[in-house]
Parts: sequence; structure tokens; C-alpha cells
Amino acid sequence: MKTKLLFLCTGNSCRSQIGEGLLRDLGGDKYDVYSAGVEPSRVHPMSILVMDEIGIDIRDQSSDDVNDYLTAGIDIVISVCDHAAQTCPTFPGDVQRIHWSVKDPFHGWDVDESKLPDYRRTRDDLKRRIEDFLQSEDSNPRSYNE
Repeated sequence: MKTKLLFLCTGNSCRSQIGEGLLRDLGGDKYDVYSAGVEPSRVHPMSILVMDEIGIDIRDQSSDDVNDYLTAGIDIVISVCDHAAQTCPTFPGDVQRIHWSVKDPFHGWDVDESKLPDYRRTRDDLKRRIEDFLQSEDSNPRSYNE
């Protein structure tokens, strides 16, 4: 059975969307991956652009409310911003909570190529963290915490 993993941030537009796309790509068929926000909005076009750069298409991902996943049997919740970690509702059952404080690249909704470096740094930071998480999960499942 696949592990159900949810990336969580405030708006579910940048960090959690990038995390979802990366883990879907890097995690193979071991995970069912989702993302949500405590105040969902939409997938940011700059997030789509920086993921396109590395060959991962997140255009079909949606910005969802965390409450939609409370009864979905989530096994692991990874919060990628401090606000979401503090305001995340309690999931029923034995849910592993992991928190990564990832810098928010959001500078408004405009597509501004001068802001691409911020989105790339966020993407690359999340990729490193996900690779570390996957390596830890392979050696000792359900024990990872940064």
C-alpha cells in the first residue's frame, strides 16, 4: 500500500505545489502525493515555470483546502511554512508531522522573470529536502524528522 503524503503551506500556490510535483517525480510509485493550504488560492504561474525548467509539469495540480484531506487517510504531513505548521488542523490517527521552514518565493501574482531566482532557490531547497527524506525513508521508514 502506498504512503499518503500531504505537503502543506498557507496558500497552496508555491512551496507545497513545488513539493508535490517533486515528490511525485522523485518518489516513484511509493507515495500518493497531495498538497493543500490553510488558505488555498491557486497554483502560481512562476511555480509552473520553474518546474517546467526541470521537466516536471504541475499545470494540472489544484490548490486545495487542508480540511478536504482530514479524512483521507494521510500518513505524513510535511508543512513547508511556519504559519501552516502553527494553524494545521489535527489529523486523525497516527499521522507523522514533519516541518520544513522553506523561504516563500511569492512576490505577488505577476509573472516576473526577475523573480525566477527566488522560485529556483525554493525549488532546489525542496528538492534537497525531499531527496534527504527519501533516503531516510529507504533506510528507516517513518522515522524522518529534520
